Amino acid sequence: MKFSQSVLKLHISEELKKKREEAKENGVPVADEETLAYLLYTVKTIRPKRILEIGTAVGISGTAMLLAESGARLTTIEVDEDSFLKAKENFAFFSLSDRVTAYLGDAGEILPAMPKESNGAYDLIFLDGPKAQYLKYLPDLKRLLKIGGVLFSDDVLLYGWVNGEAPKKRHVLVDKIREYLRVLCDDESFWTSVLELGDGVAVSVRVS
Repeated sequence: MKFSQSVLKLHISEELKKKREEAKENGVPVADEETLAYLLYTVKTIRPKRILEIGTAVGISGTAMLLAESGARLTTIEVDEDSFLKAKENFAFFSLSDRVTAYLGDAGEILPAMPKESNGAYDLIFLDGPKAQYLKYLPDLKRLLKIGGVLFSDDVLLYGWVNGEAPKKRHVLVDKIREYLRVLCDDESFWTSVLELGDGVAVSVRVS
């Protein structure tokens, strides 16, 4: 059995599998199987008390993380109203609403407005929002992540385009992701590994 299959078998209930498949069938972007498995492996390893998620979608990843770590609370941001409302339904379905603070809006506006009391408050940040904005978000994500915490950035290789040739219409997006990875990997406050899981994952531990 593959690593991803064994992790998901342990930590994803049949009900959540059905919700995930339903989302995929409806064209909702959900985390790739390998990516979700490694995300849950990270959750089980570091046992975060506070998780920040950029890009709620319909709440599949957020639900999976909360079910994997019963002591965790989730703050999550989604810009699309339909997805946001569906996510709230899903959190309620799994009896998780009291462990979730959900914001509807642009993360580029919400993150800078998060108070100083939130500085260093998060043990894990799952970044899965608009890829072109990753670099814009980074200063606030760094501010909000505790030393020893993990920044988990999804889709950083974009179908292999970041390491290879991208379609002309995607050059601007790919260049922005390349710049994000360059800045992230050069930042001595982080220890970063880029993994070829799904569409690419950057796992960054904040060391200072």
